[in-house]
Amino acid sequence: MRTFPLRMLFLSTTLALSGAAFAQAKPADAKPASTLTEPQVRALLTEQGYTRIDDLDFEDGAWETDATSADGNRVDVRIDPATKRVYAESLVSTLSEEDVKAKLTAEGYSKVHDVDFDDGVWKAEAERADGNDVEIHLDAKDGRVIHVEND
Repeated sequence: MRTFPLRMLFLSTTLALSGAAFAQAKPADAKPASTLTEPQVRALLTEQGYTRIDDLDFEDGAWETDATSADGNRVDVRIDPATKRVYAESLVSTLSEEDVKAKLTAEGYSKVHDVDFDDGVWKAEAERADGNDVEIHLDAKDGRVIHVEND
């Protein structure tokens, strides 16, 4: 019976573990397993009256595109893959900048700054309780956190 030298055993174990770690690593814009597919996003937007859906990409935890709204205006649109909610840049928020800051502070974030309403969602930068800086996207109507990413 032939045995592996200790060096070969170490090398094969190291390669196996690094391969497993590589397989588990996900890019920053990886889509969740339950996300909408591109054809489903196009169908959802078409159902809501959007046409000329261009440059559809998955970015920052949501689908983003340029489209023509039912009233004929070109708008930037974001689609939350978990809820299928559509956020158009022309959406009017029911929240103020102060509401967003208060909501994030209540959820444990500190040093909330650079709060901006863009493409139909609120965006803010803040610090988590663990000290990490993050960018947070919030729903324009209820302030629900849609996406958080390390800054």
